[in-house]
Amino acid sequence: MQTLKKELFNYSFIVIGSFITAIGVVGFLIPNKIVTGGTAGLSIIFHYLFNLPTGFLMFLINFPLLLISLKYLGKKFAFRTIVTIILLSSFIDLLAEILHFPVLSTNTLLSTIYGGIAVGTGLGLIFKGDSSAGGSTIVAKLVSTKTGIRPGSVILFLDIIVVISAGIVFRNVELALWSMISIFVASKFIDLVLTGIKQNKIVHISSANLEDLKHTITTEMGITGTLIKGDDLHYDNSRNIIFLSINKNRIIALKNLVEEHDKNASMIVLEATELLGTSRKL
Repeated sequence: MQTLKKELFNYSFIVIGSFITAIGVVGFLIPNKIVTGGTAGLSIIFHYLFNLPTGFLMFLINFPLLLISLKYLGKKFAFRTIVTIILLSSFIDLLAEILHFPVLSTNTLLSTIYGGIAVGTGLGLIFKGDSSAGGSTIVAKLVSTKTGIRPGSVILFLDIIVVISAGIVFRNVELALWSMISIFVASKFIDLVLTGIKQNKIVHISSANLEDLKHTITTEMGITGTLIKGDDLHYDNSRNIIFLSINKNRIIALKNLVEEHDKNASMIVLEATELLGTSRKL
């Protein structure tokens, strides 16, 4: 029952994400000749080259890649990816070719930004549904398996190829540059959907007297954390560290408290990319 509920959530994310991505592609990117990353970007380029439906081209590009890579993907992930490719391709052609979805903006700047936001949000939801939109993700998995090159590096290389191709096909360097901005915006919104707005920071505090400091932080700020015990690199002195998660709005208050307690204390603040469970107990 729990597995069925989880799958329903996954497919809900996939359907909604595919539709939002399609709106971004049809409403903003295609009319303004702005490409996004991966096979979606290639499909937009081929759409102008061969005057064929973008969704149909996306399906033609993705499906052979998916068939080749099936043995490298889990069965459930592969099936969800197939469903995603079919849905995304269908939504794009439904909006563009049948419903004649209106152009939402002819302004290049607005189309770049809002197209990137829509595509990034949609892809983020697709990834949240434990699926992928195929394309560069599949190629990255294949290349990584065969060569050991990191998937992120492969995706970046493919996106650069797509952007350069757009500049050549459309004979407009500015459109290629706008496409780079759109891809950047999309990547940021993928992260935003997957990890949320980063309100928390991870803090490491080192002091000569952590016993007093940890008591002060707990009582005066009402937060707790973990005391990590260790030695310095020369094994001469104990070098214990307080490790805690705190809302970014309270960083200055914590900094002032640490300085007031020990002017020689060191405090390192890191980004909390994702928090699971009760962060107050870190």
